[in-house]
Amino acid sequence: MASPTRQRERDPETTEQTEESERERVCDECDGGTLVKSEDQGELVCDQCGLIVEGTNIDHGPEWRAFNHSERQNKSRVGAPTTQTMHDKGLTTSIDWKNQDAYGRSISSDKRNQMRRLRKWQERIRTKDAGERNLQFALSETDRMASSLAIPRSVREVACVIYRRALDEDLIRGRSIEGVATSTLYAACRMEGIPRSLEEVAAVSRVERKEIGRTYRYVAQELNLEMEPVNPKKYVPRFCSELELSEEVQVKANEIIDVTTEKGLLSGKSPTGYAAAAIYAASLLCNEKKTQREVSDVAQVTEVTIRNRYQEQIEAMGIHE
Repeated sequence: MASPTRQRERDPETTEQTEESERERVCDECDGGTLVKSEDQGELVCDQCGLIVEGTNIDHGPEWRAFNHSERQNKSRVGAPTTQTMHDKGLTTSIDWKNQDAYGRSISSDKRNQMRRLRKWQERIRTKDAGERNLQFALSETDRMASSLAIPRSVREVACVIYRRALDEDLIRGRSIEGVATSTLYAACRMEGIPRSLEEVAAVSRVERKEIGRTYRYVAQELNLEMEPVNPKKYVPRFCSELELSEEVQVKANEIIDVTTEKGLLSGKSPTGYAAAAIYAASLLCNEKKTQREVSDVAQVTEVTIRNRYQEQIEAMGIHE
């Protein structure tokens, strides 16, 4: 059934009138004290003798405090919080897909057909033009890919904000919606420090890796997104977990990355391949050997890349096979 997402808040003027009428009441015990409302307990108390006249009052006010009118207006709010992951920011009413009434009982066939028609028209009127329909499709694609990659909700919000900025700057024209949505999701992962490689993002996208990389560079340049180089150490915990390696291997892999990075070996190298090679070397040193094929499948890099990076790292570490 229709479930509005907004809730009404009590009118401040009505609340003030009620409080003023309570202050005018006089205590029946001492015949001189004025009844005041306790702010912390919601009780009606005499200010002279301390008699509690009413102790079961319901506090209809908000949970926040305001000390002036402007602060009260700024903090006033109703309904669920808005979200950037929906084209209408989650402000419209949604009709539940369950064919049940408020008591959980199944509705009749006539009501079921009526609710089906209402759902259909509800979906139609949520988007007023082609622009909103395209935005809805892009944000749904972003949410689908983020779910496949197990990306947190906060990063999805950042990705949707970047896409909206690209839409406002007219960067979508001449490019596919899926390509821009994928590139903004990858950019959000880079900005928030979530280790997701371009290959992993391309695996869940409907766009080729080359187009995603080209669109990502264009969007990042036009929107002046500050991107720091990806640290290979961020990939180590996830790769080791998927390979079922111990904590000792993770520590050794991070040590290899730190030492070899100081010697300048990371410059111009892929962070995923660099992390994969360090994990492979650490597994050999800790007697938890994994094959290059196993590591390459997890890191989604070629065995040749792991072999080349591995040779460079062990030479820099002064380790001889």
